[in-house]
Amino acid sequence: MWLKPEEVLLKNALKLWMMERSNDYFVLQRRRGYGEEGGGGLTGLLVGTLDSVLDSTAKVAPFRILHQTPDSQVYLSIACGADREEITKHWEWLEENIMKTLSVFDSNEDITNFVQGKIRGLIAEEGKHSFAKEDDPEKFREALLKFEKCFGLPEQEKLVTYYSCSYWKGRVPCQGWLYLSTNFLSFYSFLLGSEIKLIISWDAVSKLEKTSNVILTESIHVCSQGENHYFSMFLHINQTYLLMEQLANYAIKRIFDKETFDNDPVLDDPLQITKRGLENRAHSEQFNAFFRLPKEETLKEVHECFLWVPFSHFNTHGKMCLSENYICFASHDGNLCSVIIPLREVLAIDKTNDSSKSVIISVKGKTAFRFSEVKEFEQLVAKLRLKCGATSTQYHDISTEVPISSDSIDPSDDTDVQSLTCQRECSKTVNTEALMTVFHPQNLETLDSKMLKEKMKEQSWNILFSECGRGVSMFRTKKTRDLVVRGIPETLRGELWMLFSGAVNDMAANPGYYAEVVEQSLGTYNLATEEIERDLRRSLPEHPAFQSDTGISALRRVLTAYAFRNPKIGYCQAMNILTSVLLLYAKEEEAFWLLVAVCERMLPDYFNRRIIGALVDQAVFEELIRDHLPQLTEHMTDMTFFSSISLSWFLTLFISVLPIESAVNVVDCFFYDGIKAILQLGLAILDYNLDKLLACKDDAEAVTALNRFFNNVTNKDSPLPSSVQQGSNVSDEKSSHIRVDITDLIRESNEKYGNICYENIHSMRCRNRLYVIQTLEETTKQNVLRVVSQDVKLSLHELDELYVIFKKELFFSYYWCLSSPVLKHHDPSLPYLEQYQIDCQQFRVLYHLLSPWAHSANRDSLALWTFRLLDENSDCLINFKEFSSAIDIMYNGSFTEKLKLLFKLHISPAYTEVQYKDPSKGDELSKEELLYFSQLHVSKPAKEKEAKSAKNSPEKEKEKVNIQAYLSQWQDELLKKEENIKDLPRMNQSQFIQFSKTLYNLFHGDPEEESLYQAIAVVTSLLLRMEEVGRKLHSPTSAMKGLSGAVCVSGVPSEGQAEKPLEKEPSSPREEPQWSFAFEQILASLLNEPALVKFFEKSIDLKAKLENAKTSQLSSRTKK
Repeated sequence: MWLKPEEVLLKNALKLWMMERSNDYFVLQRRRGYGEEGGGGLTGLLVGTLDSVLDSTAKVAPFRILHQTPDSQVYLSIACGADREEITKHWEWLEENIMKTLSVFDSNEDITNFVQGKIRGLIAEEGKHSFAKEDDPEKFREALLKFEKCFGLPEQEKLVTYYSCSYWKGRVPCQGWLYLSTNFLSFYSFLLGSEIKLIISWDAVSKLEKTSNVILTESIHVCSQGENHYFSMFLHINQTYLLMEQLANYAIKRIFDKETFDNDPVLDDPLQITKRGLENRAHSEQFNAFFRLPKEETLKEVHECFLWVPFSHFNTHGKMCLSENYICFASHDGNLCSVIIPLREVLAIDKTNDSSKSVIISVKGKTAFRFSEVKEFEQLVAKLRLKCGATSTQYHDISTEVPISSDSIDPSDDTDVQSLTCQRECSKTVNTEALMTVFHPQNLETLDSKMLKEKMKEQSWNILFSECGRGVSMFRTKKTRDLVVRGIPETLRGELWMLFSGAVNDMAANPGYYAEVVEQSLGTYNLATEEIERDLRRSLPEHPAFQSDTGISALRRVLTAYAFRNPKIGYCQAMNILTSVLLLYAKEEEAFWLLVAVCERMLPDYFNRRIIGALVDQAVFEELIRDHLPQLTEHMTDMTFFSSISLSWFLTLFISVLPIESAVNVVDCFFYDGIKAILQLGLAILDYNLDKLLACKDDAEAVTALNRFFNNVTNKDSPLPSSVQQGSNVSDEKSSHIRVDITDLIRESNEKYGNICYENIHSMRCRNRLYVIQTLEETTKQNVLRVVSQDVKLSLHELDELYVIFKKELFFSYYWCLSSPVLKHHDPSLPYLEQYQIDCQQFRVLYHLLSPWAHSANRDSLALWTFRLLDENSDCLINFKEFSSAIDIMYNGSFTEKLKLLFKLHISPAYTEVQYKDPSKGDELSKEELLYFSQLHVSKPAKEKEAKSAKNSPEKEKEKVNIQAYLSQWQDELLKKEENIKDLPRMNQSQFIQFSKTLYNLFHGDPEEESLYQAIAVVTSLLLRMEEVGRKLHSPTSAMKGLSGAVCVSGVPSEGQAEKPLEKEPSSPREEPQWSFAFEQILASLLNEPALVKFFEKSIDLKAKLENAKTSQLSSRTKK
């Protein structure tokens, strides 16, 4: 590798380097200890250790070239090499292209400048074809070389970054280098002759966390496939951990959430994944989550500044964050003050002329925001004006403007006009009022104590609006949080839910979208709509709004529209309960966008078939219980109890367990604080019932205690009629349990557990997501092994090892073959056996690694024919059950079963004549040839293919589940009988010739090779004579000519002898009748030869084969 020229001190270097070649201008040196017998003794060990610890590859490569000029003591390192061959090429290039030119220059300075320029040009040329970009630092380029040299991964593997650290092997730390790439965590160390090389794929990581103990002050713990690894002594451990966390979750998304991955251009292209890119991505995700912005927003700039808070009369210090469509501010104390300013609301942007460096942003509604002490404020103002097209307006004029009501429509605003038009068009089908205003209108004439309290709440909010503003750009302060904890008034609930959730931004950005989706989704019928219809009447059935067609129709439209918008989620139970509550307080379109915000941003991955998001948050909840309620953890023998009781808490935001009048207060807090509010409340509930839970003897008793508690949670300030309130159904006289007010419970949860911050929850979510995914994958594996083990003789341990190898080979294709047209990525909705399937190319790799017949010269053809035989549904993919059945026969099958397998490989539909495009490669097939032959004679009309696919997997299309198809499939498998050898078709002439060649190839290299050759020659000769006699008996006039030459009777047939009949026979089918053999004939003939029977019946060590495959799987993939 050519290096950026750097000066070296040759005097000290002579102790570590030995001269190999030299001339007037260049010196080639070899590192001491390399290339010497015994590794150079103690010197070699010390040098090797030093090389492993040092940071520069130029210092550790065993060979290097220096540039020198006569009469100069200055040497420049210009190249290094991992082996003698590489460095020799560089030396020869210098002699041929540089040496002759240097004699032309007059001064040594000109020579040095010319050499430096040439070397830099070579480096730039190499950079065009390398994953290391030209603007990468030189050290990163050198680290990339060392990474490629140490681990031998494919060149498509992108190195993201590297760190110096210690790896703990037992109690001994080993200093080395940690390399983080797109798919692997790799570590290399060489200390005093002891080499450690570690490669862990990100998708195999089940635990990733920062830990500390007495020995390790702070380290990163990685658990993969049951093995624990500890890394410490990082310079910036937090930065390293966050990057590892991102790469692990990126790999999980890539493997298990293919749809999200494909929709993200950064994730889909490994070349775009860089350390800086991942850091920016993490900042954008935190920015969007904190301010509840659409996922498409990207954090562009951050400015330290002060924001003038007019109602408090002081400047608060914080950060101004800019994205494509929003200006946001958060004070350094996150609870103190925050503001979100959509650019669509901006009227004018100004700057002051004084030394305050202030930026003034005027928005609709007679409001202005003054940001001071902004660095480069002039450029910022120009940039913002360009973004939003706002004009410059004098600051003193703003106060004289007419206030713009949040409900009014600006006629100059095209977006608002379009939204209004669409609302009018769909007003016939879409409710424009919240159901609560229709079914429970407030009677202002008869005000009871509860209604008076409600009016006082409204007045408190109106005072807040007058101080902090109203609408999307209002100031959000500690007072806002306090009012939310007390409960939002009924009349303001819908408006504030939209505001705090960020749904107001989604709706503003997509005017008319809901009406359009409703129209498109009406009349559709699929599995989601069927489930929706079944659950409509179960959604708050006690509420009058959902005892009428008005509420039911609105609920149907919202749920069906969302299922149409997001078919990946479709419909999931619990969505109906949540949407019912949303419709009570929000208009129908607003309820739709609130549902979008909950399902796609606030509770990601909650509402799908595997409810991964809910399982992750349950794991986070268990972790918080261990931290905050240790006595409860010690009492409970099994933490899964908390998972079983809390699932409905998370999925329905406590709506399903609390009375409706209390549950809406929880929803208030959820929209303001996100999942943090649910976790805090869960802890407060367990804490409140701590003594009762500690006294419980079993889980059932604990569940009963909690249910009794929920029934006694009330909302004494709720203005809802008693006929609607669920908590009022139990009278105080009959209940001996103490009533708990929801407001007090929420306030207590904030006081006790309010210190739980979003950053910690996000980190715990990432950490537990890895564990949940790996647990689900383990469940899938166990189910697959249980099904497959019934049909094979392989032990469970062997099947387990085989499954790991099978799945890993599939994942390798996900790493580096993203554009493969046949491969299907992980779909957890499919049956267990269909979730992972491999194509012919992957099968060939596994066949080479595992098959006892892989030593055969025509092994590629055998792999192809085996794949075609296993691919019964002709979709060019096979699952693990099909794959393991073939391996099982090869290792555990009887003589008859193995012979039958070979026989079937040489007849239709498995057999296809292979014609090699490149004869120089022998019997090796290219990837393109392999895929081409695997698809021959299996293409079928699209309709037939879809019908067969639906039959094989009734759930595949995610339409209505075909129960009859499932029963038919199950019955076919139950009635499946042992294949009768008499049912096998006969083997024709060309197929028999290939069959004989395959047997000869299988015997090659065997200790009994000669006797096996002789035996097969006898068998083929006998079969030919039997066929000739049989033909004469049936047709005396016909004679057999030239057939005995097809297979040599004694000895091994030459390639020419075997191939001539293949060429002649097809051209003259009528002149000479085709002859064929039945399987019974071949079996009977082979049974007469003990050598052949012994060959096929000898046991083969599968365990050793599996171990070898696990160690060489990655390297074999690299060679392909």
